[in-house]
Amino acid sequence: MTGSEWFSAVPGGLNRYFTDLYLALAGCSGLEVTASAFGEPAGAGGSWGPASGSTLRRVRTTLLDRRELTPGTVLDRHFCLYGPIAAGARGKLPLVVHFHGPWAAESAQAGESSRAVRAKYLVERLRYARADRFVVLSTHFRDLLAGDYGIDPARITVIPPGVDLSEFPDSAPPPQDTPRTVLCVRRLERRMGIDVLLDAWPRVIAAHPGTRLTIVGTGTAEAELRTQAAALDSVEFTGRVDDATLTELYGRATLTVVPTRSLEGFGLVALASLAAGRAPVVTDCGGLPDSVRGLDTSLVVPAGDRDALAERLIAALDGKVPSAERCREHAASFSWDAAARRHLELYRELAG
Repeated sequence: MTGSEWFSAVPGGLNRYFTDLYLALAGCSGLEVTASAFGEPAGAGGSWGPASGSTLRRVRTTLLDRRELTPGTVLDRHFCLYGPIAAGARGKLPLVVHFHGPWAAESAQAGESSRAVRAKYLVERLRYARADRFVVLSTHFRDLLAGDYGIDPARITVIPPGVDLSEFPDSAPPPQDTPRTVLCVRRLERRMGIDVLLDAWPRVIAAHPGTRLTIVGTGTAEAELRTQAAALDSVEFTGRVDDATLTELYGRATLTVVPTRSLEGFGLVALASLAAGRAPVVTDCGGLPDSVRGLDTSLVVPAGDRDALAERLIAALDGKVPSAERCREHAASFSWDAAARRHLELYRELAG
């Protein structure tokens, strides 16, 4: 397996998924799994070095790392820019590519130049060309990969992610004397829809005075979001926090919100919220509805619609959400063991 960074080095959805999937696969009998990414590794994983440094140096380092490319190896790549070519001394090796999102399109929405966006798209097309199979987390990203990159849907496998309920051992509701809090854990990027959430927030606090909004994360839109929230004294930005602190924040929260407006493959934070026993209000963007399908479809609101978001948050604060027990039961249906078994089946099929 090759990734971008280990989660401990750079928190984020892709890195969390890569780290957790590696640990789940490492526990599978009949499989020898190695993994490399930048930063301090998890478990017995490998590191290409510190997460800092120039992109050119990082690309060169990963391209030259061919230690594990022995006969019988299946290469599983999680970020198109990093990792060796899937070829050993005896020729091409089977290559699986995890498609976590359209890198070029995400860069365009972050405001990067058209030249940079075009270059990233060409890198994606080049690195995807030799893949034998693709793995995506939702049917939405399967359709996007087929439509925008011309990949045959027959080569794409949908494997939902897992969540570790043991990370949230106490899912009891917060004490009655605790101020009601809505928690939003997101990278602070334009496509994440936090500006829409802030637009909706005055209506929420008008209906529920004293309610707090806690926003966890960092990103390129942080300055403009802080400016937007300056007049709202009920909004707190925490920046990046460690796992222990994040668990505490989930414990204090009344509910959570995932207001993404575009390019959401699944939304691992929605599963984390459910594992913590907190109902997430999510948008209909990408694979987000998959996280609550079978639990409560009223938790899904139209992406970019501040009025619909405000109304659903108000209703949630009125108590119209699934209980902590139901949230945990639903989260339990997303198992890392099941995800690992499906990956193992795919690897064995390709290895012959």
